[in-house]
Amino acid sequence: MLEKLKEEVYKANMDLVKHGLVIFTWGNVSGIDREKGLVVIKPSGVDYDVMKPEDMVVVDLQGNVVEGNLKPSSDTPTHLAIYRAWPEVGGVVHTHSTFATGWSQAGLDIPNIGTTHADYFHEAIPCTADMTEEEVKGAYELETGNVIIKRFEGMNPMHTPGVLVKNHGPFAWGKDPHDAVHNAVVMEQVAKMASIAFAANPNLTMNPLLVEKHFNRKHGPNAYYGQ
Repeated sequence: MLEKLKEEVYKANMDLVKHGLVIFTWGNVSGIDREKGLVVIKPSGVDYDVMKPEDMVVVDLQGNVVEGNLKPSSDTPTHLAIYRAWPEVGGVVHTHSTFATGWSQAGLDIPNIGTTHADYFHEAIPCTADMTEEEVKGAYELETGNVIIKRFEGMNPMHTPGVLVKNHGPFAWGKDPHDAVHNAVVMEQVAKMASIAFAANPNLTMNPLLVEKHFNRKHGPNAYYGQ
């Protein structure tokens, strides 16, 4: 079942290692088949060195395991909340990459202060609010998804395809698992750049015209970047 998507999700998970976004088992990628309403996701706590495409777990949008001998990622409810909320999303990534996690632990948005950021994220990459005691002690992973969705009220999640969960770490998404990983890699890089830039100049500013120019030349109605 969904063998092509399993291979795609497996490769996307391995790309997290390739790009240095995860160590040990600190990350996961999922992908969705919208026609079937089924999600393929990395199994929980399985080392990347031994993981295989057939280890990927298939779940429905309510989190029921449809196929697989292993338990799905513990973050599955967060992924599913994002898929249910935003039908444009085709892949979701969660990591504990160093610089993006540093910003999430600081509880700060990553401001849009450079053209690299603006090429991929229209707004500041937002950080969620503190989770309440009820959210933490309840269906924690589901509530993590809910606080992400709440933070994006009034924002286009496909124009800013990433978030920092406060005190936790980054999530990113895209049109498919590969695109989601790409956005996660860029988010880590812009988090690193922002860390360096603010250390060098805490009073820096960004020209808003450059934000609009760089975002729209890739994503606007008259986009012209690329072949």
